[in-house]
Amino acid sequence: MKNNLEIGNRIRTIRETMNLTRSSFSEKINISETFLSQIERGEKSVSLNTLLSICNNTGFSADYILFGETNTSSTSNRIVNILNQLPPEVNTIIYDMTCSLNSLYNKNKNKND
Repeated sequence: MKNNLEIGNRIRTIRETMNLTRSSFSEKINISETFLSQIERGEKSVSLNTLLSICNNTGFSADYILFGETNTSSTSNRIVNILNQLPPEVNTIIYDMTCSLNSLYNKNKNKND
């Protein structure tokens, strides 16, 4: 089924974006590695519970997984999900970097106005 293949491809892309093996991703979303492989190849449909688990563990929206639609909040959710998986000392570094980038952006924006 075409929809299953498209959904499976998006799930594979999510997993690869997170640099996770099928084994570690399937463990994270609480399904077998075999079932994940079948989903990614479009051979099996994703269940509601699995879809919710993927959304909760990756920050990607169900709209993206099912339909390929993205929005700004889903990008924010993915960033927050990554940050939540990092140790606090790394988050402090990322916060400092983000503040610096924001400051540079605002300076450049003001120059162009």
